Amino acid sequence: MYGYPSIYNNYVFRPVSFVCWTPAMVELNRQLGALWEQHIYWTRLAVNSIVGDLPDKEATINRLLRNADDFAAAFQPFYGPTIAARFGELMKEHLTIAAELVQSLHTGNSAAADAQRRWYANADDIAAFLGRINPYWSQEEWRQMMHQHLRLLTAEVAARVAGNYAENVSTNYLIEPQALEMADVMTSGIIQQFPNLFMG
Repeated sequence: MYGYPSIYNNYVFRPVSFVCWTPAMVELNRQLGALWEQHIYWTRLAVNSIVGDLPDKEATINRLLRNADDFAAAFQPFYGPTIAARFGELMKEHLTIAAELVQSLHTGNSAAADAQRRWYANADDIAAFLGRINPYWSQEEWRQMMHQHLRLLTAEVAARVAGNYAENVSTNYLIEPQALEMADVMTSGIIQQFPNLFMG
């Protein structure tokens, strides 16, 4: 879709090549890509605000958390309100724990290890959830993608906390294409599961 090379060591990204892209397919991919872009954009701003103790910290975190509701809204036309709301809850937990982890790393709080454990457990919950609701999504592949997402974000945060700004920025170069791969996987799975919605 976007043509980014896979950056996983063990994950084999298998995008589906559709013979002809309909406007509905393109719009879905655009929407999901934008949501993942916003996800990493506001995460980065929240990290910078927390580490820098900036006055916009609360407002920025609140905007970041809205990303979970936006993902739920994108899922609702396909999966209904109950499943969509559950996905939104899982994504909000992912973001809330991330903010907690950043704050712990920034202050040297001993709770960081527990937050990281819960962050990875949440990633596994997201992977299991997605693997259940769509037969074209693999739980194991989503687990690998989510874990890679967390590893990259952790590296970005660690560099920011340490004041290694060049490393912090270069890590972000890896985060964006990885997030867009996840958008592509979401797009492929939804189109295959609901083909009649994308014929015209």
